[in-house]
Amino acid sequence: MIEYRISTDKNELNLGFIHAFLSKEAYWCQGIPLETVKRSVENSLCFGVYQGNEQVGFARVITDYATIAYLGDVFIVSAHRGKGLSKRMMETIMGYPALQGLRRWILLTGDAHDLYRQFGWESVKNPEKWMEVVDSEVYKR
Repeated sequence: MIEYRISTDKNELNLGFIHAFLSKEAYWCQGIPLETVKRSVENSLCFGVYQGNEQVGFARVITDYATIAYLGDVFIVSAHRGKGLSKRMMETIMGYPALQGLRRWILLTGDAHDLYRQFGWESVKNPEKWMEVVDSEVYKR
């Protein structure tokens, strides 16, 4: 059996695989253009999950490496779920040396609250302080 591994080497990332999942299967960004995925990868710290040379998962962190990090686009493809890969990826991300000592981590999730709570994540304590601009139709135009 081939073991799984996690890497931050962007040269190993399969952009076609990442784009296919995000544009077709991810509820948060259906229809996202390939060029947008490419730019997001170029400007983020990315974590790929692999079985041999096949990519089976992905996550990215947008950060200044000093005070804040946003965790996004976290996924494991369905054929590889239930094997603890999401937990391994979260352990790797949360323990990543360049991300230690940050004042704040943030993320949005519609269905993985239990996973993130295992790593110290909580609901926003003061939601009245948070603001956002959302254009949920941006990838449809």
